[in-house]
Amino acid sequence: MYFVLSPAKSLNETDAIPLNLGNYYSQPALIDDSAQLIKTLKTKDPMDLQELMSISDDLAQLNSERNQAWQMPHDSDNAKPAAYLFDGDVYTGLASYEMDKDTMLYLNEHLGILSGLYGVLKPLDLMQPYRLEMGTKLKNARGGNLYEFWGEKITDIINKQMADSDDKVLINLASNEYFKSVKKKALDAQIITPRFEDEKNGQYKVISFYAKKARGLMVKYAADNKLTKAEQLKQFDLAGYYYVDSESDNTTWTFRRDEADS
Repeated sequence: MYFVLSPAKSLNETDAIPLNLGNYYSQPALIDDSAQLIKTLKTKDPMDLQELMSISDDLAQLNSERNQAWQMPHDSDNAKPAAYLFDGDVYTGLASYEMDKDTMLYLNEHLGILSGLYGVLKPLDLMQPYRLEMGTKLKNARGGNLYEFWGEKITDIINKQMADSDDKVLINLASNEYFKSVKKKALDAQIITPRFEDEKNGQYKVISFYAKKARGLMVKYAADNKLTKAEQLKQFDLAGYYYVDSESDNTTWTFRRDEADS
């Protein structure tokens, strides 16, 4: 069983890492490809980035500076592990800073974080601050966007990560934008996509803020309990969510939370 999450736009560059995990840090598997993208990004000034990414003047300036500062190799002085650098709703739910060593090592083997710049990251892969969403139409040597740039490389990494797994199920907790980078036909796994619905005014529907946090919570639940089979996820009960068999099928598992529990 393997999980995939989207990255986050917001980053936590200040909080200290609570565990001594230096021996487990790694370079991203596709970092040479990342360097090719950075080479392209370094040619773009803040105005170019603002137009390309539809971001503010301040964000364009910040990310221009990030691009220029990006360097290889990544180390603990110039980079931070992905699980601790990404911030935002999903990562609030994941709560990496609260994990003990064994839980983080489980996470490192069972989670891939999809990334426009890095392709796919293990939680303890070192990364440097960046902004490059997967849907960005960045012209590059391989095509006119990042989906064409990454091709089947992301899928190949996921297949390798799952090669020794007894339970070849990919739990898709990524957004549509990011999961489009995974080539389903080339994936050697069953795909299950959890759906998180919250009750509002007597009706159940996906509320983005809560659903994002629930995605992180589900990975946290698996890591805390060291789950080995996808079926065990049906017992997921954090924050009041529960599995609804009648609203689920072989590819989409629905979890709901009643209004009184939200």
